[in-house]
Amino acid sequence: MRNRKFISVLLVLALILGSFAFVFADGDDETMVTTAAPASDDIVILHTNDVHCGYEGYDKLVELAKGADLVVDAGDAIQGGPIGTLSKGEYITEIMNYVKYDVAGLGNHEFDYGMDQILKIANDMAEFPYVCCNLVDKNGEPLFDAYKIFEVKGKKIAFVGADTPETFYKSTPTFFQDEKGNYIYSFCEGNDGQDLYDAVQKAVDDARAEGVDYVIVLGHLGIDEESAPWRVTDVAANTKGIDAFIDGHSHSVYTETVKNAEGEDVLLQQTGTKLANVGKITIAADGTITGENVATEGVEADADATAFIAGIAERFNETIKQVVAKTDVDLTTKNEDGSRAVRSKETNLGDLCADAYLNLMDADIAFVNGGGVRADIPAGDITYEQILNVHPFGNMACLVEVTGQQVLDALEHGYSSLPGESGGFLQVAGLTCTINTAIESPVVRNDKGEFVEVDGQRRVSDVMVNGEPIDPEATYKLASHNYMLKNGGDGYAMFGTANVKLLRDEVLIDNQVLINYIVDTLGGVVGDEYAEAQGRITIIDDPSAVEAKPVAKVFSDVNEGDWFEKYLQAAYESGIIGGFHDGTYKPAGNLTHAQIMVMVANLHSVQKGDNFKGSTVEGDHWCASFRDYCKAEGIIDDRFDSKLDENVTRDEMAYYFANALTEESYKEKQDIAFDDIEGNTYEAEIMRLAKADIVGGKGNGKYDPSALVTRAEAAVFISNVLDAIDGNIVGEWETTIEGVDAVFTYTFKEDGTGSYVYGENNDPFTYTAKSGKLSIQYEGENMLPWETTFKIDGDKLIVKDSLDEDVVYTRK
Repeated sequence: MRNRKFISVLLVLALILGSFAFVFADGDDETMVTTAAPASDDIVILHTNDVHCGYEGYDKLVELAKGADLVVDAGDAIQGGPIGTLSKGEYITEIMNYVKYDVAGLGNHEFDYGMDQILKIANDMAEFPYVCCNLVDKNGEPLFDAYKIFEVKGKKIAFVGADTPETFYKSTPTFFQDEKGNYIYSFCEGNDGQDLYDAVQKAVDDARAEGVDYVIVLGHLGIDEESAPWRVTDVAANTKGIDAFIDGHSHSVYTETVKNAEGEDVLLQQTGTKLANVGKITIAADGTITGENVATEGVEADADATAFIAGIAERFNETIKQVVAKTDVDLTTKNEDGSRAVRSKETNLGDLCADAYLNLMDADIAFVNGGGVRADIPAGDITYEQILNVHPFGNMACLVEVTGQQVLDALEHGYSSLPGESGGFLQVAGLTCTINTAIESPVVRNDKGEFVEVDGQRRVSDVMVNGEPIDPEATYKLASHNYMLKNGGDGYAMFGTANVKLLRDEVLIDNQVLINYIVDTLGGVVGDEYAEAQGRITIIDDPSAVEAKPVAKVFSDVNEGDWFEKYLQAAYESGIIGGFHDGTYKPAGNLTHAQIMVMVANLHSVQKGDNFKGSTVEGDHWCASFRDYCKAEGIIDDRFDSKLDENVTRDEMAYYFANALTEESYKEKQDIAFDDIEGNTYEAEIMRLAKADIVGGKGNGKYDPSALVTRAEAAVFISNVLDAIDGNIVGEWETTIEGVDAVFTYTFKEDGTGSYVYGENNDPFTYTAKSGKLSIQYEGENMLPWETTFKIDGDKLIVKDSLDEDVVYTRK
């Protein structure tokens, strides 16, 4: 970091006049002069994040800063617009110097111009220090100071910097690698977040050891689900000693308080983006810390700052204000409500950008990452500036040869965060596909967020290339840019120079790719064909298509071939049974009354079809919501209220399961007797289940009613119950439809075959009925397969039709 030393005469003079607030850095660093301070004893800190070259708002920040003690930034300031692209961040740094920022954290996009450039800016240009506690080289040496300490009004405040490990793939991965592709820098990304927590904690502890009164983290971590386990909420919950967290990265606007690792309050605050808000944190004289976001709309700009910024802008305005084309339609990255869409769904601007690459490279397929499509273009003239705002990164168009399998893996990776956002969400051309968000993403990544493999059911299907099903073994020409295809940006490790055949290398800069397509191919006008997204990406939520994971992969203490495995699989797939937070099932453990209440509540809900969802965090016991549901449904009374954590016996288990089922849910299958249950309180319930072949004895005519029930045995009982319920669909069921002169009859046979008869039509089929889900596969070509849910209520079979409405059939 640069040392800025001021002579002691100036210090004495300023202290005498009382006109300035002086601040002292840690170690042997300088005394630093801050912005003008407010008159009160409160300490006021203004903060920004994710300005992304929104330079037009800095003059308002200067005005607001006249009432502040410190002005700080939480990263992603120098990239995101033409002013940054054309100067590699240097123009924005000049403006930040003018604003008199006191300290700044690093964001992932500070690295977009390369490691040498950010080090040049930090060490030679910025008149304020950058801090980052978790960026180290291959020898473990830090590249920046972990924190800086400022003294304001007799209080010492430490600012700790923390940048997201997502920087590896949300900037350019090769910037952090040597010429052989080996990573030579680390953002403390390992151990499922713990390395980052430890780095932050060490910086906090070191600052506290210097006697600071307050610790504030300048984080660039965000709150998006895709950023776990490195989110600000994750770090706050796993550290202690932090008073406030000024954050960025997710472009969110919030002020909230969370608990740290010791249960103490931590203030979290983020301002959004582009200086729409300026964050304000106030430390009162009594130590109370409060935060708010101040909207800049309506704030009067500082005139001198406006003039200074205008002088910077003049250096590039003549070039970027040129009109290069026009559009008849609004080209958007957003939803109708103004929220960002391009990172989670197809948009018309995404289509246009992908088409530009496809056209330029004469490719089969083109990909553009949603995070690389940054701004809207309204209908009317299109300027060079607007194109630069859409594509500010300066990526270069490339063409590679890839296999269909690589394309399929890329699609899984790109759509893995849905329904949430991801900068790696793929806008596509030459290709169509369907994504089922009900299927959990099967993508496995390493600790740098890079794709490793697909392990499990794929959520992307119906992939068509130019109208033909994709062939995993075939090769295709794929167009995109160097960031993704050569450098593996956004975690696309299935690409990269080691994994693809490079056909055309860095042909044209991204913004010119888009201009050329509009001007040369579309004749200079974007027309009505781009009025809406063109339906290339279909997103559905269809739980019926979800394949359950093998329980041997779900629970760490269940192995393939265990005697109870197939029964546990059935119970788990039905959603009736689960495991423990540590990833175990504990099959040999004894079943408690609380646990069986959860099971029978879920079982009854599946049978009834009421979609009951219990909670384990509300009420007087963790099972309270399940217990109360069972009571409300008449399954249990109060007899076991004092025994929730005690073990269940086999006769008590019979009471639970027998009452959870209706008489119509199963039928009697066998004649059986036990000689050790006569007079037992639950004799009737035991026999009811035994005759339905749901429970069995222990041999020699014994039921052993007082024996305890293991969790493995519970899985067997539930599996047997499900078989009994599902098997009750066997028979003939009929209904009529108003206005139609025909009777519609379904026949289900025990061997899994059946028929659908209406009028003179008779369509045979095969079926499965399992855990309330009915799947029918017709033999004829004229009938489509049918996936639905069902429940049986007395002599009524109730199924959902294609409009999700109930259709009632009566047993003949």
